[in-house]
Amino acid sequence: MNILALDLGTSSVRGLVLDGDTQPLPGALARRKVNLALGDDGTGTLSGPAYLACLIECLDELAEAGHLHEIDLVAVSAQWHSVLPLDRDGTPLGPVITWLDTRPVAPPGATGPADPDDFHQRTGCWWHRSYWSVRLPWLREMSGTPITRFVGLPEYVLGELLEAAPMSISQASGTGLLDLGSLRWDEEALALAGTRPQELPRLGELQWHGRLRPDRARRWPQLAEARWSPPVGDGAASNVGSGCVDPSRAAVTVGTSAAVRLMQRVPAGEPLPRLPERLWRYRVDHDHVVTGAAYSSGGSLFAWADRELRLPRGAELDAALALVPAGGGRPADPRFGGDRAPGLAPAGTGEVRGLSFGTTSVDILAGLMQGLCELVAEDLTVLESTVDRSVEVVLGGGAVAASVWWRQAFAYALAPRSVSHQRNPEIGATGAALVALGRFGDAVELADIGRTDELVLPTTTARSDPQYPS
Repeated sequence: MNILALDLGTSSVRGLVLDGDTQPLPGALARRKVNLALGDDGTGTLSGPAYLACLIECLDELAEAGHLHEIDLVAVSAQWHSVLPLDRDGTPLGPVITWLDTRPVAPPGATGPADPDDFHQRTGCWWHRSYWSVRLPWLREMSGTPITRFVGLPEYVLGELLEAAPMSISQASGTGLLDLGSLRWDEEALALAGTRPQELPRLGELQWHGRLRPDRARRWPQLAEARWSPPVGDGAASNVGSGCVDPSRAAVTVGTSAAVRLMQRVPAGEPLPRLPERLWRYRVDHDHVVTGAAYSSGGSLFAWADRELRLPRGAELDAALALVPAGGGRPADPRFGGDRAPGLAPAGTGEVRGLSFGTTSVDILAGLMQGLCELVAEDLTVLESTVDRSVEVVLGGGAVAASVWWRQAFAYALAPRSVSHQRNPEIGATGAALVALGRFGDAVELADIGRTDELVLPTTTARSDPQYPS
């Protein structure tokens, strides 16, 4: 049995084929870059049809290369929080509003939940621009056409491929409208969103699996009998793929954005641990939750610096960063994209301080990377308060996989905790496959985690580290 793992990310769409032990098959990877529309006003959108076309191209590429044989299961990791308005015929009425978008505002005169803390404990979310309780009324106000239904990006894309595409419990938890205990739409959240259940996707049942539509099965006959599993929120999938599946380990993942998260087993209907005011909580599946904090900037910081600051390339950049001491670089606020919930800082909040004529582009990059490390360190302390213990940390994601210095900066900022590194760059797709298989217990053993003592703190001389290629 082989597994097709799809990662419906923000900056790219990826498809890879894994064997039954969730190990990638050589060369069986297809990737397409996604075009994001970003603006100084907080715009963060993408085209639903164009995104679907990227996914179809990935599947076509894998099929043409002969990689889709013996696929029994399709697992999906997908971005949380996106929303797309549809008309009566299911046609998009505009772009997909992604988690990056900071424009939504509450309607004039709206007062929010009657008891904000109780609302936060039930839904794991806040009445905030990141969630559908604020986004849906804003979209209705902004739309020049009546909106019939709202879906997330995964439901739209999969709805174009499968016979049915209900919203998974994991994805529903990222809307801010789900009661995390009962796994039903929360009545107060629906009232705040000004919506009814029939205007939202149907919630997926516990044992739901999808099948390709007949026309799509004719295009990819190798997938005609494959079972499609419910999409897992990308953060939850990354935790599993990093081997962080119990309260002893926290995952710090840096992709386009960044997050620190802790996973616990709390089956539906059981009491949820109390949630600190500054943390969110979402569902991995019917039996597990993930608690944490997220940041709008991650690898996007490096992408900006690389584009605008004329950074050195490859080994030359590694050598220049190695000369920057731990905690070094220029003091910086990395919130270029503004705050994610519960913060309210708008896009454009980022800044770099202490510049002089001797400041280099590498100094600025190091300061931005260090600034994110410090944000994570603060929230990790709050996260540890929920389990009354210090935790181990596993670093993961493409951005830290590409930077020895950033991994070392995290080790310095998170000390004295044990900090290790997940070498697998496809932790989201791998984690989604493990969730689909129900193999949470295997996640720790399967994770390709480097020993803590392999992380060496920055020195004052340039060096190369063959164990952590850039």
